[in-house]
Amino acid sequence: MLRWYVVNTKPKKESQVERLFSEAGFTVYCPKYVHEKRVSPFFPGYAFLQFEFPGQYQLVKYTRGVKRVVGRDEGPTPIPDEVVQGIRDRERDGLIAFERYGEEPGPGDEIEVVEGPLKGLRGIFRKETGASERVMILLNYVSYQGMLLIEKDKLKKA
Repeated sequence: MLRWYVVNTKPKKESQVERLFSEAGFTVYCPKYVHEKRVSPFFPGYAFLQFEFPGQYQLVKYTRGVKRVVGRDEGPTPIPDEVVQGIRDRERDGLIAFERYGEEPGPGDEIEVVEGPLKGLRGIFRKETGASERVMILLNYVSYQGMLLIEKDKLKKA
């Protein structure tokens, strides 16, 4: 019976392992996300793999780039389908999407900067700019009022 397991890969070998298992006809899942404008593994050094235990265990264990199959002395620990599906449900366009600071702000919402040198400043969410990662906010700070472009993931709805 096919079940999901977690494969621990050698450092920086997630893509190689994903490619080798895909070419061999296995169902492999390596969730990815965008971090600092680069696509990175969501779980560095790990991949989810669907295979039959014990039938395909040796083949999986000795595949190039695999360090080990996560489990105990008795064998690998199966992962419930719901766990893998729960991670897949968080994907948008093949990448994990997550809201770091709760609900996404919209135009007119009061926001607070939660990261970086402007941490603690409050303003009004004005609009998203052409670059989907940046937003324009209107700052009201002491006697200063101005516009600021900032990364969206550094804001939270106040």
